[in-house]
Amino acid sequence: MSVKVGIIGAGGMVRYHAAGFRNAGAEIVAIADQNPAAAERTAAREGIGRTFGNVAKMLKDCPEINAVSVIVPNKFHAPLALQALKAGKHVFCEKPPALNAKEAKAMADLAAKGKRTLMFNFNNRARPESYAMMDYIRSGEAGRINSAQAKWVRRTGIPGFGGWFTNKAMSGGGALIDLPHMLDLALYFMGSPEPEWVLAQTFKDFITDKSFKGPWGIPDVAKGVTNVESACHGFVKFKTGQVLSLQISWAEMVKREEVSVSFQGTKAGGLVQRLFGTDGIDSTAIDSCELYTHEHGRAVNRSVVIPADESMGRLRSAENFIATIAKKEKPLNTPSQAVSLMKILDAAYASAKTGKPVKC
Repeated sequence: MSVKVGIIGAGGMVRYHAAGFRNAGAEIVAIADQNPAAAERTAAREGIGRTFGNVAKMLKDCPEINAVSVIVPNKFHAPLALQALKAGKHVFCEKPPALNAKEAKAMADLAAKGKRTLMFNFNNRARPESYAMMDYIRSGEAGRINSAQAKWVRRTGIPGFGGWFTNKAMSGGGALIDLPHMLDLALYFMGSPEPEWVLAQTFKDFITDKSFKGPWGIPDVAKGVTNVESACHGFVKFKTGQVLSLQISWAEMVKREEVSVSFQGTKAGGLVQRLFGTDGIDSTAIDSCELYTHEHGRAVNRSVVIPADESMGRLRSAENFIATIAKKEKPLNTPSQAVSLMKILDAAYASAKTGKPVKC
């Protein structure tokens, strides 16, 4: 099957989506952005032939497009994905899936009804470390995973002040909804159990302190809104009896930025981790993939050798979307898993507001 893609949004993630799609043999037909100048700049850089300032016009004028990539602020994920699904397109959407579980379920239901592929860019599932760890998990070497710890913590990583990232109406929240990758990866390792309840607390320390801004993100907006959390800590109980703790932050007093999932199974434990350089740049990061087991009465730590991937799975994630449409691979993530993740995020925010555990 020939896959022809239309991209919605001219942000920085386009370079990963475009490269990954092309690596898998897809053709990128057009790009649309409400800022036509931005669309033209990105199209020129990425070698995309047609540009549009309107998504509906792109879909109408380019009927050959059969897949759409959504790279826009969180508020528009669901509306644009639904628009594309209604037009009969397959959809690859940036994280988070939506602003809440209700929106995510509407997307999942429409994709199922139209028999279209709906996937989300949870690129950490596509990292070499994650592929390696899943080989151990699927083979049964870890046993039943009873507990896991999901962590994405930054010391100085607020992605701009007053822009859409810090505007709850646009983003749905702060660090928790912006950095759900390790929570998603932990759920993946654990077998996607159904959540029962969540207890969580959010914090707003440093959220207006510009010395905590990260070396990425978007320009500050002087009169913009900053009304989201800078950190969230929580605990998830699943209906299976499994449990998970989460620690997610943009700005927190930690030694260095850490992206990790650790777990404890009945046969082995494991760790997938990236420690970023103190400047927050990928090229100075340290990656680890380790398995902890017990052999012949002795504790054994295995260090799994994996190839470097500075894209952190972003290229491979986009490749998997195209390969899934072409029925060459199975999807790395599913709509039902996205709905489950959003239920946890919804419950975490509700718990932080009420101070009590909240059922999912």
